[in-house]
Amino acid sequence: MSTALQKALKSARTYTAYRHFLQELLDKGLTTGPNQGDYYLEIAQLNQKRMDRLDKKNRLNDSFKELLAGLQRRYLLLVLSEGWCGDAAQTLPVFNWVAETASQVELKVVLRDEHTDLMDLYLTDNGRSIPKVLFIDMDTNKVVADWGPRPLIAQAISKRWNRAPEPKKPYPEHHIDLHGWYARDKTKSTQAEIRALFEWLEGEVK
Repeated sequence: MSTALQKALKSARTYTAYRHFLQELLDKGLTTGPNQGDYYLEIAQLNQKRMDRLDKKNRLNDSFKELLAGLQRRYLLLVLSEGWCGDAAQTLPVFNWVAETASQVELKVVLRDEHTDLMDLYLTDNGRSIPKVLFIDMDTNKVVADWGPRPLIAQAISKRWNRAPEPKKPYPEHHIDLHGWYARDKTKSTQAEIRALFEWLEGEVK
């Protein structure tokens, strides 16, 4: 286990503690990280509502629940996140559903900007894109897989906007488009990708 990972695990919060922490900051007019502008605060408030909505109902499909019930390995899912990250708000609750469902899975969250040494080991296109979820085998303490920062279709939407020629659609409009896709998808893509990772990991031990 790397020093960066050891350090992160010492400060990791449970999902419930992370949600409470975000709300405590918002109650003070703050969000996580060094950027405290009005836009970041507005998005962080919106993200709380997104997570509140997703937390109300565990929507994992039955076949996924059956897979989780039969896991052979014990996994710690460590998520690098921030309160202003919209993709984290749309996907972190799904990972919590997994942890709620599977006795073999534990979920913890750390802040990206407090653990850039760990984040820099898991860059996406040379960027510190989040959320990034590390799948850690709890018996070996090794990272055996990672996921993120968003489902592949959402990643394609984001890349298309990033690579669009100038003048391109303003970021707030892109943000609306991206989260419109999340709303229509209803976590199906996120679930499918997480399930595929577990199937691959469990296949290694059979």
